Amino acid sequence: MAATLVHRGPDDDGAWVDDDAGVALGFRRLAIIDLTPQGHQPMTSHDGRWVISFNGEIYNHADLRARLGESMAWRGHSDTEVLLEAVSAWGIEAALAAFDGMFAFALWDRRERVLTLARDRFGEKPLYWAKAGGSLLFGSELKALRAHPAWTGGIDRDALALYMRLGWIPAPHTIHPGVFKLEPGHLMRVNGGDISAKAYWSAADCAAGLEDSFAGSAEDAADRLEELLRESVRLRMQADVPVGVFLSGGIDSSATAALMRQLSAEPVHSFTIGFDQAGLDESAHARAVADHLGTLHTEVRISDAEALAQVARLPVLYDEPFADAAALPTALLAQVTRKSVTVALSGDGADELFGGYGIYRSIPRDWRRLQGLPDGLRALGAMGARGLAGPAEGLAALAGTVRKRRSHPGHRLGREAERLEAGSLAELLGLHYSRWRGMSDLVPGAGRAESLFSAPTPRLHDDALATMVLDAMGYLPDDLCVKTDRATMGASLEARLPFLALDIARFAWSLPTSLKIEGETGKAVLRRVLYRLVPRALVDRPKMGFEVPLRRWLNGPLRDWADDLLSEERLRRQGHLNAALVAQCWREHRSGAKNWQNEMWHALMFQAWLEH
Repeated sequence: MAATLVHRGPDDDGAWVDDDAGVALGFRRLAIIDLTPQGHQPMTSHDGRWVISFNGEIYNHADLRARLGESMAWRGHSDTEVLLEAVSAWGIEAALAAFDGMFAFALWDRRERVLTLARDRFGEKPLYWAKAGGSLLFGSELKALRAHPAWTGGIDRDALALYMRLGWIPAPHTIHPGVFKLEPGHLMRVNGGDISAKAYWSAADCAAGLEDSFAGSAEDAADRLEELLRESVRLRMQADVPVGVFLSGGIDSSATAALMRQLSAEPVHSFTIGFDQAGLDESAHARAVADHLGTLHTEVRISDAEALAQVARLPVLYDEPFADAAALPTALLAQVTRKSVTVALSGDGADELFGGYGIYRSIPRDWRRLQGLPDGLRALGAMGARGLAGPAEGLAALAGTVRKRRSHPGHRLGREAERLEAGSLAELLGLHYSRWRGMSDLVPGAGRAESLFSAPTPRLHDDALATMVLDAMGYLPDDLCVKTDRATMGASLEARLPFLALDIARFAWSLPTSLKIEGETGKAVLRRVLYRLVPRALVDRPKMGFEVPLRRWLNGPLRDWADDLLSEERLRRQGHLNAALVAQCWREHRSGAKNWQNEMWHALMFQAWLEH
């Protein structure tokens, strides 16, 4: 099982087995802090009680070491040893509360014979588990679990339906029945045959206790954020190996790079990747920021052929269907970066904490409008839209035999019905992320799998803050952190995310929304910090995503590949998706009658994973 994860840890491997207890821990190591054998895992605590297999970093390990006592006979200077001794001294939950880090670990208590699995607050590091053949399996990636002889696999149709809508599979679900992700901020105890999981930290509860508690001015807020971000970047620069930064030239990465440059006695390595398509290429902006900061900048321009060669690798990297198209450039960027450094800092998380997306204005506005409609009127409208959807789509299809069809009135009516039926802000946000909206029976026989978007909305007074917190609980760990972790670790590169320090999140949630979103401008307080570090003219521009030219690729070099995977006969034979619907949408996309690029990418990433 551990050997399947050699990409996550090419530097060392280890195993610890207690035959009498029936426990085995395996590990692959990417050596970052304490490169000596004193950092070898699995590691046993000084008192011999605890044994751990640990992926990630405890950034405040030096402070914790001081609290535990420098007089202790420390074997080395690894954060793993500090983690173990913190657990030994304070207990598991008190130690977890003290950690500033990203982590997933398996901890065996030899005295009580209890196994504890735990995952960091924001889900930066993955942890999968399953019961199979009388054993409990766990690992950092699904491929590790698949290596066990008791593995059975299969496809969870309910989870597949969630994936086809969202493009990712939210925790605790996976694509396989009976196989789960441990949720962020959770720990799980295994005591004999008893398994219990609970949250040791909640973003929603944390935000609720802090909402609107900051009483300072905009400049006061910028002062505090700069102080917190500088400390977070400093901690995440700790390493016994070279450290760099992903630099897009946007607000988040530019602020990170600028602070690294101030904190480093050596030149900072920065990395960006460029595509030859106007509107998608940020490399010139990154180059301008790099020139100003004086970083050692690596810019790689990727051709279509080089990018498309990575498409077949995506199912291997991600282990389950994953349709964030930014996974492809992120994987390419990680490969380029790993040639020079072993650790790279990234700006992920800033948008979700400081209001960087337009949805933090639009979703609360739409929710207020919905709430303004009487319940009976909403229900009647939804019923009417659903009743008309079928006939309208049928008439449009008939008309399409005469002229090229560009409109789907039935699907539009179905989307409107879904919107009117949304019973919470969380459901409305889920619809924002959903593709294939208004289309029934996309995954035949699938039921409704519960997710964050079907759970109660966090109890917050400000709907904009509630939307941000929902994103920090869902989109951030289940999409963005998955994308970054698998892409970087697939290249044996560790990514670190300074914005996800707990102190920064707590500060962000304490700010009134007016200090995060000014009019139509998000991340206002972060912009104030950045303008102190980088000339405003270099970074003031419309927000760009890390996007790829999907439509051009699907209509060009990927067309034959897509034709094969999306053929109606093949889909019908496999029986997982509504073959007629998916094939029809692909034909419309291919002919130019309708742009279904995102829907097609969701289907193609499932089909490619299935084939792999």
